[in-house]
Amino acid sequence: MAAALALGAADAAAQQQQQQKNAQPQQRQEQQQKNQGPPNALQGFSQNRDEPVKIRAASLEVREKDKMATFTGDVHVVQGDTEMRCKTLVVFYEEETTPPPSQQASAARPVKAAEPGPGGDRQIRLIEAKGNVVVVQKDQNAAGDAATFNMRKNTVTLVGNVVVTRGADVLRGQRLVVDLTNGVSIMDQGRVEGLFQRAPAEKK
Repeated sequence: MAAALALGAADAAAQQQQQQKNAQPQQRQEQQQKNQGPPNALQGFSQNRDEPVKIRAASLEVREKDKMATFTGDVHVVQGDTEMRCKTLVVFYEEETTPPPSQQASAARPVKAAEPGPGGDRQIRLIEAKGNVVVVQKDQNAAGDAATFNMRKNTVTLVGNVVVTRGADVLRGQRLVVDLTNGVSIMDQGRVEGLFQRAPAEKK
């Protein structure tokens, strides 16, 4: 009997340890979610980073000397299930680089985008969207006066009358910075206003 009780206690202790182990990743995930700030449509560019970027506009001007391309007139950008509209989109890119033949097959292109210049393979370093910028992903919207996509830092900054919506929830502020690497979002530079709707109670 004593042996049986000892075995039972050992099993209970083992189960408790296993439950604690299983709970740790969940706790870490919950903590990360708490630190991430408001979920928003801008994070869609990170979730769809392996998808090609399609850009449509009324006109395109390429300045090879300045390493920049400007899309104007009802600009529409699509990447996976994320869309962005704005009046003007300016793409700044690095000097053309050709990897050694041994690396060409395995070289990963940082951004799969419509080629901004005539020179072929270009690495985009910065994108500036201006004028009534609206980003949509599923039931999430993010709007502002201008947005900057920094490819080196992997961040997106939305400024000017920023409005972030998710379903019926609304968040307003002057600047939203999203780190696409870790998903952390920060809204600052002035007062932040939020309206969060309670989820409807489940019917019994």
